[in-house]
Amino acid sequence: MTSDGNEKQASRLRRLADLGLAPARFARVLQVTKRTPLLQVVKTAIAASLAWLVCLLVLPNDLPIFGTIAAILVVQPSINQSFSRALERTVGVIAGVVIAFVAGSLFGVTSWLILGTILVALLVGWVFRLSQSTTAQIPISTLLVLTIGAQTPGYAVERVVETALGALIAVGVNVIVVPPVGLSPVRDAIARLGSEAANSLDALAQLIEKPSTPAERMTALVNARLLRPMELKAVAALSSAEDSLRFNPRRSVHRAEFARDNELLDMLHVLVLRVPGMIRALDDRYDESIHTEPTAAGLSSEVARAAHDLRLVIGTVDADSPTASAGEEQPALTEPFTVLAPSAEHWILIGSLLEDLRRVREEIVESGRRHRA
Repeated sequence: MTSDGNEKQASRLRRLADLGLAPARFARVLQVTKRTPLLQVVKTAIAASLAWLVCLLVLPNDLPIFGTIAAILVVQPSINQSFSRALERTVGVIAGVVIAFVAGSLFGVTSWLILGTILVALLVGWVFRLSQSTTAQIPISTLLVLTIGAQTPGYAVERVVETALGALIAVGVNVIVVPPVGLSPVRDAIARLGSEAANSLDALAQLIEKPSTPAERMTALVNARLLRPMELKAVAALSSAEDSLRFNPRRSVHRAEFARDNELLDMLHVLVLRVPGMIRALDDRYDESIHTEPTAAGLSSEVARAAHDLRLVIGTVDADSPTASAGEEQPALTEPFTVLAPSAEHWILIGSLLEDLRRVREEIVESGRRHRA
C-alpha cells in the first residue's frame, strides 16, 4: 500500500474511532479507558465479605454463593444504580427459582428438562420485557437450582433469602461507606465548555474588527461547532450526577451546587446555539468593507465584553480558572451601545449579529446576577 493509501486508512480509522465504531483490538476489549475507583473496589470487597458471613449465620447448611454474587454485582457507582441492580438480581433469582421448582416437581431432573427450562426462562424475560440483567439472571438461577439443589428440600427458598440478604447488604454498604457524588465531572465539563465558548466569542470579535482570510474564518467556525459535542458531554455528566444524588443521604448538601450547574448549562446551551450561527453568518456574508461599518468597532467590543463576562461566570464554577479570583470584578456588559444605521449591503448581517448578541448578553448577565446573589 502506498503512503497515500496508508494515510487514508489511518484517517478512516481515526474517524471511526471518534464515532466509537473503530475495530477494537484484543487488549481494548479487556481494558477500559477509565479505571474503576478504588473506593468502589473496597466497598465491593466489604459487601461481599459481610454477605458471606451474614448468610452463613442465617443459612449455615450451604455455602452462600448466591448472596456473595449478589453483593458483588449490586455495588454500583451510584446508590440509585445499586437499588436497580438489587431489584433486578432479586427478581431474576425468584423467577428462576420458581421455574426450576415447578419444572423439577412436575418432570424430575433430566438433561432435556434443564435445556427446556433454560429456554422457558429466557422466554419469560422476553415476554415480560425485563431488563437484560434480569433476563440473564433467570436462566442462571434455574440452572443452578436444578443441577445443585434439586435433591435438597428448601434449597430454592433459601437461595431467594440468601440473594435478598446479599443485595440488601450491598445497598447498605454503598449508602453508608462514602456515598458517591458525581458533581466534579460536571464542574470540569462546564468549565471547559464555558472557556471554549468564550474563546469563540473572542475569535468572533477579532473577525468583526479586522480583515480575515477564509482559513481564519473557517477555523473559528470549526472551533465553534465543536461546542456542541462538548455540551453533550456536559449533559451526560450532569445526568450521571443527578443519578448519583438520587437516594443519596448527602444530596441535601449538594442540592444547591447541582442546581447551579444545571442553570449554567442552560445558559451555555443558548451560547452553543447562537455563537456558531454568528460566526457562520459573518462567514457567509463577509466582504472586506464590513470593518468600515460605523457599528463594527462597537459590535466587536461588545462581543469581547461578552466573552469577558462569560469567563467571570464560569470562574464561579471552576476554582482553578484564571478568572476565579476575579469575583470582585464587575461585568463589562454594563454600558449602553449606540447602533448606527448600517449600509444597505450589511444591514442584514449587522442586524443578525446584534440580535444574537442581545440574547447572548441577556443569558450571561442574568446568569452572573443569579450567582452573585
